[in-house]
Amino acid sequence: MNIIGISGLHNSVAFKKKRFPNLSAREYKITQGFDSAAALINNEGVMAAVAEERFTREKATGSFPINAIQYCLKAANINPNEIDCIAHGFYYESSKSFYQKSEYTQQQFQEVYSHQAQLRTLSQFLPGYNWEDKFIGVPHHLAHAASSYYVSGLSSALILVTDGIGEQHSSTIALGKGNKIEVIQQIASLNSLGIFYGVFTLYLGFVMGMDEYKVMGLAPYGDSKRYFSRIMNLISLKDDGTYTIPILFQNTTEEEKETYRGTLNQLSEMFGAPRKSKSEITQHHIDIAAALQAVVQGILMHVLRHYKKETGETNLCLAGGVGLNCTANGVIKRSRMFKNIFIQPAAGDDGTALGAALYIQRTRQPEIPSRKMKLPLWGPGWTDKEIQSTLQDRIECDSTYFESFEDLAQEIASLIAKGNIVAWFQGRMEYGPRALGNRSILADPRDPEMRNRLNQLIKKREGFRPFAPAVLAEKAAEFFEVKPGDTQLYEHMLCVTQVQKKYRDKLPAVTHVNGSARVQTVSKTENQKFWNLINEFGQITGIPVLVNTSFNVKGQPIVCTPKEAIETFLFAKLNVLVLGNYLVVRKVNQPATKRQEEKAKELEAMIEAN
Repeated sequence: MNIIGISGLHNSVAFKKKRFPNLSAREYKITQGFDSAAALINNEGVMAAVAEERFTREKATGSFPINAIQYCLKAANINPNEIDCIAHGFYYESSKSFYQKSEYTQQQFQEVYSHQAQLRTLSQFLPGYNWEDKFIGVPHHLAHAASSYYVSGLSSALILVTDGIGEQHSSTIALGKGNKIEVIQQIASLNSLGIFYGVFTLYLGFVMGMDEYKVMGLAPYGDSKRYFSRIMNLISLKDDGTYTIPILFQNTTEEEKETYRGTLNQLSEMFGAPRKSKSEITQHHIDIAAALQAVVQGILMHVLRHYKKETGETNLCLAGGVGLNCTANGVIKRSRMFKNIFIQPAAGDDGTALGAALYIQRTRQPEIPSRKMKLPLWGPGWTDKEIQSTLQDRIECDSTYFESFEDLAQEIASLIAKGNIVAWFQGRMEYGPRALGNRSILADPRDPEMRNRLNQLIKKREGFRPFAPAVLAEKAAEFFEVKPGDTQLYEHMLCVTQVQKKYRDKLPAVTHVNGSARVQTVSKTENQKFWNLINEFGQITGIPVLVNTSFNVKGQPIVCTPKEAIETFLFAKLNVLVLGNYLVVRKVNQPATKRQEEKAKELEAMIEAN
């Protein structure tokens, strides 16, 4: 069977803008249905998976993923007639009564959420086919749960899905056994831990639903004890392992429900006026971030302790946007509550495209065994011949082709060791928000100035945000607090651990203020080229670790094509670009072309807008 899974809600933002035309740009981000994506699976496994943003260049877009679908079809060499099912990671029909409470929500259901609205959108973008019998909605949290459990390689697991909101729930606790997922508890959207974190994100001057990772990165600089009790008192823990968050009930009008202004007013009374975007971040803000992070970690542990005891399950699968909170994942890991923990790298809503497809597959073909996923290199890739075609008319660049990749790796490792910042573009693109070694910017972790160079000159982002280290899997325990052989949770850069004390001064570019790092372990069998480069760097320096950050600038999705890679390389003034086996440098004193100037203005506007 060929099953395509999709995520996103095409008309969600447009409907909100129509009904509330005077909201701020940040308030329009408080909407269901971002992170559109498509994934294609068949009996052999995952054939392709990619987020729509990589094609449209609109970060976290919720637009119908037509480009992602077309890529999936091309990757599997099939046409739309050969699709057996299209599974959508939302299904609102069973929650219809929930949306009949007001004229606004009724209309929202009809135009945005209903099965018929989704079917109309599908037929608009893929006309000429009878999709009615092939289009199936999968409840959002079941799609999240399936996206993690069915690729974990585990035969059973406790599954925790926590995000902003599904159709009407914000957390789901389930039990995976064999090929079945059984829901055992759900927490309503009014008590959303994801929204709770998101409203504080908004209060701290960032974008709710997109910038929670900034709050997570800010937290280690603060004193969590200063405001811990105040924030913890906003949540009521229940004996059944769940919780309520009454401050989220403070929104009474439709506009307040769409903006959380009622909750924000309560926070303003408690903590003072909200921080304005781009204004100074004070110790007051930092301490709030620290306390918030500590509270959320405590809530997650409250849930997991209860259901671990109730089920006796020793394995855990996490999914949903909160599953991307690497610091919380580290706390869960260090608790030793579970023998095995698995988090699918596209834990956010883009991952529900994969999960919806997997859920339908396991429902219709229960005999298909679960397999542990390999590195999710399921996006577009380009051959050296295609790269050469892109390079041949770029007069701003000089390029050198290396017949031997080993020679190229040695050259690039040497350049990095000398302080050069390298853009690295290899093979198929990663699925999910993390650059795992195929669309990366790489640098020397030993350089104490490298973090500031990357933040200020290249990534155009806040200086407090840390960078991740990529380390050879077999060497991880030497440099980080990772048990030998226990690297599974770190493969996808989704867990924070501590840098070994003796190496903190030697790895300043990747060691956060509290001695932590969001480690990525790199396996030779999973990504041989990236492993080879890190190994060569280790041969030169004695440190088989590289700074690894995503190949993009602020406000821009990770680059997808060689053309985008070249334009971002030139705009960001990176030292070296590697495209396949090509080493690319900027021509000295070459004046900018009109095309380059236009692209620079476009990227500058993107940075300014974000």
